[in-house]
Amino acid sequence: MNGPEKHSLTLHGHRTSVTLEPEFWKAFREIAGEEGKPLNLLAAEIDAGRGEANLASAIRVFVLRRYRPV
Repeated sequence: MNGPEKHSLTLHGHRTSVTLEPEFWKAFREIAGEEGKPLNLLAAEIDAGRGEANLASAIRVFVLRRYRPV
């Protein structure tokens, strides 16, 4: 397992950096492709519903729930 990687995303016209492990980036990109959405759009949707959690944590939970529904 490699260390976390930082990538830039554009949410609602603003750039932000998100740090995730490579495995989460890969799964997140796969989910975006399956849903036919650009990664930035999917990230913006997660951002809009994340509440108090930071964006990286919200993305991890989103990926986890996708593969292991609660």
